[in-house]
Amino acid sequence: MQGTARRRPFPVVAPGAPQPAGTLYPGRHGAVKNEDTFKTSPFHLDLWFYFTLQNWVLDFGRPIAMIILPLEWFPLNKPSAGDYFHMAYNVITPFLLLKLIERSPKTLPRSMIYVSIIMFVMGASIHLVGDSVNHRLIFSGYQHHLSVRENPIIKNLKPETLIDSFELLYYYDEYLGHSMWYIPFFLILFIYFTGCFTPVEEESRMPVAALLLMGPSSLYYWYLVTEGQIFILYIFTFFAMMALVMHQKRKGLVLDSNGLFLFYSFIITLVLIALWVVWLWNDKILRKKYPGVIYIPEPWAFYTLHMSNLHAAKESF
Repeated sequence: MQGTARRRPFPVVAPGAPQPAGTLYPGRHGAVKNEDTFKTSPFHLDLWFYFTLQNWVLDFGRPIAMIILPLEWFPLNKPSAGDYFHMAYNVITPFLLLKLIERSPKTLPRSMIYVSIIMFVMGASIHLVGDSVNHRLIFSGYQHHLSVRENPIIKNLKPETLIDSFELLYYYDEYLGHSMWYIPFFLILFIYFTGCFTPVEEESRMPVAALLLMGPSSLYYWYLVTEGQIFILYIFTFFAMMALVMHQKRKGLVLDSNGLFLFYSFIITLVLIALWVVWLWNDKILRKKYPGVIYIPEPWAFYTLHMSNLHAAKESF
């Protein structure tokens, strides 16, 4: 009819073709932008398996390789086998984190991801140097359950300013390196976690492979939190995950299989940390090194205090 405006038809796009930005689609509750629609993401078995494998071999296994392999192969003035493990970790882990972000069904802030990856590599590299020297000191009698100044091989150094240099090395290893390493790592995991929600209840299930990987993954996170002394960072990340889950639940959204795997791994990690603390609660020597309200001993401090003495007693016997 004359005088009436013609209605613009909705654009017709071939199936599988990219949708125009900002396109509106009719729905029960009105128009919805295409960038707000939810996509499904299957469980990333390959990535989570590679994560778990390289974490155990290249991170947890590096000090073990350094101790087990003959000292003649890697002299004290050269990089150890654990150092080469650490170098491989510093290359492979950022690559896996980027691949994980690429598979997110949600568009994530790229600039923050790239800056976090850069900081992660810097922090892990700083830690590589400090950790290499600190672990090599074990062969000279250094005891991790003691502070730098209380170690017998350190407190007799002359001039005494050398002790300050070792404390600086310890600071780079345990504080600056860990902060620049772990803060970006947990930040990237949380950013990925924000995209792991779906409105479909059937997609909120984990396959059998995810259940099998959950144990080794949780155990590694326990090692990461206790050895890295990053419980506050871990618990704040976990609380942020819980808050996000409750917030999204009000919108009718649930975690997909990848989000459930990450969330449940963090829950099991918290249980393992609690059991670890309860077990060593009355250890007076470790209590002296880890004073304060938050008492979480490092596994390698426990090893140099108890296990190394046990091995020495067996060898002498």
